[in-house]
Amino acid sequence: MADQYPDMKGFEIGVIGMGDMGKMYAKNFSEAGWRVNACDREENYESLKAELVKHTNINVLTNGHRVSRASDYIIYSVEAEMIDRVVANYGQSTRQGAIVGGQTSCKTPEIAAFEKHLPQDVEIVSCHSLHGPKIDPRGQPLVIVTHPRASQESIQRVKRVLSCLGSQAVELTAQEHDRITADTQAVTHAAFLSMGTAWQANAQFPWEMNRYVGGIENVKINLTLRIYSSKWHVYAGLAILNPSAKEQIRQYATSVSELFKLMIHGKREEFEQRVKKAGAEVFKPGRGEELLLREDVLNQFSLGEVPKERRANSHLSLLAMVDCWWKLGSVPYDHMICSTPLFRLWLGVTQYLFRKPDLLDEVIRVAIDDNSFRQDDLEFMVAARGWSDCVSFGNFDSYRDRFERIQKFFEPRFSDATRVGNEMIKTILQSTASNDMGAANKEVNGNV
Repeated sequence: MADQYPDMKGFEIGVIGMGDMGKMYAKNFSEAGWRVNACDREENYESLKAELVKHTNINVLTNGHRVSRASDYIIYSVEAEMIDRVVANYGQSTRQGAIVGGQTSCKTPEIAAFEKHLPQDVEIVSCHSLHGPKIDPRGQPLVIVTHPRASQESIQRVKRVLSCLGSQAVELTAQEHDRITADTQAVTHAAFLSMGTAWQANAQFPWEMNRYVGGIENVKINLTLRIYSSKWHVYAGLAILNPSAKEQIRQYATSVSELFKLMIHGKREEFEQRVKKAGAEVFKPGRGEELLLREDVLNQFSLGEVPKERRANSHLSLLAMVDCWWKLGSVPYDHMICSTPLFRLWLGVTQYLFRKPDLLDEVIRVAIDDNSFRQDDLEFMVAARGWSDCVSFGNFDSYRDRFERIQKFFEPRFSDATRVGNEMIKTILQSTASNDMGAANKEVNGNV
């Protein structure tokens, strides 16, 4: 692919930070014919060089100074909380006239670090692949973050480099990116983190219980385990450093708490009115008329044996999600082009619930009259508020401790969950991609 651009002959790409995403980028670039200069922490030099020995287009260097001096486009693929420190260390070594970007999930601190530490003769064009390293990038959303210190020529060069990923690209400013990722990722992660915390607090492996197997429950379990099988900093940086995320996570916790209080006080009429008003606002006619998910598809991806009869659930996590969107005035369909696979699945199951009146009525009945899930819902409410407080305090060590404690509880089933989760995501996204992305492009063109 690099050969298609004769005016970029000899153009070299630098990747500083060879974690999972950094490696994914470097390997894709090298396979497309680009020369890649890469580094990680200096103590990892020998092991990284040995790991990538077969990738002849990847030149492993000892540190970011050498990568910065040798490369025409440098991508910082480091943890969001570390971006300022790393750019401060290596930024002044950047080659004159080079282009610099980052691959962190939160662009406000990233851009601030570039503006503070990079030489003035360096241009800034950032990016963000809205998926994890284990997901095929083809067809997935890719944000190209523009900046006043970037010529159209530099933006075009970055687009050429990134085109080898086969992703669906959209241009946004750093502020637009952070607002949209807060809408599509921060609250979604908070919901799954809270589910895992609640199950751990009750010492439950939900796939071993009939009431948590099949249909919507499969999405909850597989995606919760998928998040907890990942690295904590992936979610901490987005939640703590994104200016828009704290408010949204706080509102989700508030929605959970207020709905739960109505449940335990048996205020059926008020509860039903609030739930259905939220649903009517979020799922107005013309939005998501086609169901993104089907139960027969979801039933294929279970970690346990699917019972013959489906067990009714209060689905507090889903009701609170729609209530949160309503309270924030957020329209989830507006940002589908910038959505992660997790968000598309999460939106799909909420839509599935609210587009089926009989199912929604059943959920409302269970929430008020059936105590079977009351203990779980109590722990879920406590967990949602706990994660919100953790994010509000802005303490990365506290976030890590909380995350890794729950991660350890579920660790024995990560391999199964990853396998089943990958199959589920691939199958469902293939079946919904054309409708979603077509609608999403219309939304982006009209709203961003």
